[in-house]
Amino acid sequence: MEQRNNVTEFVLLGLTQSLQGQKILFAVFFLIYVVTMAGNLLIVVTVVLSPALEAPMFFFLGYLSFMDAVYSNTVTPNMMIDLLHVRKTISFEACMTQLFFEHFFGGAEILLLVVMAYDRYVAICKPLHYPTIMNQRLCVQLLVLAWAGGFVHAVVHILFVYDLPFCGPNVIDHFICDMYPLLKLACTDTYVIGLTVLANDGAICVVIFSLLLVSYGVILHSLKSLSQEGRRKALSTCGSHIAVVVLFFVPCIFGYVRPPSTLPIDKPLTVFNTVITPTLNPLIYTLRNAEMKSAMKKLWTRKQHK
Repeated sequence: MEQRNNVTEFVLLGLTQSLQGQKILFAVFFLIYVVTMAGNLLIVVTVVLSPALEAPMFFFLGYLSFMDAVYSNTVTPNMMIDLLHVRKTISFEACMTQLFFEHFFGGAEILLLVVMAYDRYVAICKPLHYPTIMNQRLCVQLLVLAWAGGFVHAVVHILFVYDLPFCGPNVIDHFICDMYPLLKLACTDTYVIGLTVLANDGAICVVIFSLLLVSYGVILHSLKSLSQEGRRKALSTCGSHIAVVVLFFVPCIFGYVRPPSTLPIDKPLTVFNTVITPTLNPLIYTLRNAEMKSAMKKLWTRKQHK
């Protein structure tokens, strides 16, 4: 513990050392952040206020948008503030807090995507039993399970890192606190911990991604029994879900399914996962979902008539 206290803060090198580049990135990320918050909060408000969107699919979609909005807030605001400063520092406690919330919301979102896949499976493959199976109680239980799973996932990461001795270098070649850069700075052998992180994060990404692809394969195969209109609607919904799953998991797999080390590609992957994906999710769901677009139009019309 005494060794660890030798490092009370970390220096983040950020995305670029160019002052001009930092100003450009600030403007770009600020615009993306505004779009992310507006898009996701619009979906949350639409789901909450629209009686037509009471189906479990929209219940989960509302919480996915809420998670995306909060997940984006764990990284983007601090990153934008750092882009305005030459020296970018983060205290040890703030670093651990950021690490916890990154993996808390990231882990919860992974499990929520699994829940949404199960919801689509029941809706398409067992339509007559759907209202009975996906009742309100089960929906709440599955949501709580996703939050609890994310919490456990995050706590495991903190337990790995918190008591490591940081007694020398404190420069992180990244714009956030993440596992592999922190393990690189620890002045002890972290090989076993690195393999554990690989098994934890890497296995979660690969196994769940594979299960999701198989489940959507089963769903798409079962569409043969539906009418042409039902097939078109199901394809549109599943297409949105598959797009979001691919956007989330592919960077995750590239980032964690490899020997524990830091690579130049880590920064672009993290930007995509924490900044770009939360922006694309609401666009994908609203552009491809007729019910969501219709509910948004009705809300807008109601607001104008008041």
